[in-house]
Amino acid sequence: MSQEYRMKDRLNIAIDGLSGCGKSTLAKGLARHYGIIYVDTGALYRTVGLCMIKKGIASDDEKAIVDSLPEVDISVRLNDGGAEVLLAGVPVGDEIRTPLASKYASDVSRIPEVRAFLLDTQRRLAAENSCVMDGRDIGTVIMPSADVKIYLTAGDGERAARRRDELAEKGVPAKLDEIREALTKRDANDMNRTAAPAVAAPDAVKLDNSGFTKEQTLAAAIAIIDKAVMK
Repeated sequence: MSQEYRMKDRLNIAIDGLSGCGKSTLAKGLARHYGIIYVDTGALYRTVGLCMIKKGIASDDEKAIVDSLPEVDISVRLNDGGAEVLLAGVPVGDEIRTPLASKYASDVSRIPEVRAFLLDTQRRLAAENSCVMDGRDIGTVIMPSADVKIYLTAGDGERAARRRDELAEKGVPAKLDEIREALTKRDANDMNRTAAPAVAAPDAVKLDNSGFTKEQTLAAAIAIIDKAVMK
């Protein structure tokens, strides 16, 4: 880490983009590079969705979801350089990474009351720590004053293939055409929702990592960040 970074009280980096662009992989790499914590905000929405799954509430039953929010016991603890999400005191692990959990995350994230429910937690983490957050409204809503904002993009086919490979590594079988269909639906939900739609912040740097390796994406992002904070 450069001297300029050491002299800053905090370094906040916002990574936004649609599903399958490699946001989480990039954010984790940046956290390691700069020695700051990684906050996976999508995991918070997935955890709300997981809670609704466990309660047997349909993902499109908005009233039941909102009514159940006071019973959702989500907490975050710092662990090995990251923020680990817990539901009722138990780490959620890969339970939130299934296709069903992804669908619930997309559906609950459209509900303004859910977004408000999680907003304070996310902003508190940013205010108290040097961190990198990834999601869909980090640079526009969660950390509008972030030191650097990157909007990550990639082609639809490549995003679907990446998500399939990610699930396969975790032993979760999934068909490419089903993943692509799910991504298309989630893109539409995320970009067209009324509450905090998934759009690039006006001052975000767009990074298309189509055809990039993980290492190339990380190197490109580091170059963007170093240039921004050393102005």
